[in-house]
Amino acid sequence: MQVLLINANYAPLAVVTLPRAMRLLARQKAEVLETDARAITTGTEGVTVARPLVMRMRSYVWAKLIRHPNVSRPLVIARDGETCQYCGCQPGRAQLTLDHVLPRAQGGESSWENLVAACRACNAHKANRTPEQAGMVLRSQPRRMMLSVASRIDLSAREVWGQYGYH
Repeated sequence: MQVLLINANYAPLAVVTLPRAMRLLARQKAEVLETDARAITTGTEGVTVARPLVMRMRSYVWAKLIRHPNVSRPLVIARDGETCQYCGCQPGRAQLTLDHVLPRAQGGESSWENLVAACRACNAHKANRTPEQAGMVLRSQPRRMMLSVASRIDLSAREVWGQYGYH
């Protein structure tokens, strides 16, 4: 179970686990804005409360404190929806490779902004060229991923989270 944590200015901050959310509440660092119909029992007191979906920090947290996960093959593939970013096919996780948009041979780095998921055929066709040099078009620009992985988000919560700018 995950909870959307928004900053004091209502900007999305992070997606946290339910235990982390409960610790923030217990320390009075956050307040609940939206709840779920499901109830949970807390700690040793055995108090039953509504499960939080959206919480807001009571004081502003500077954005530079937000951490981003290290780049890895599973996270890049998850970010790209298990879809080749050139042809749009979905051959499955095992059949996808990572492609450097700006090839390492041309000075490209292994960063969130330079890696995309690609099927083997597209990766081989592109080779050590940029998409422009190979006559290929990226379906979406690679971007840095937040700490939470979108594929692990509770789909029922996404609708509520959308009201707070989290998509």
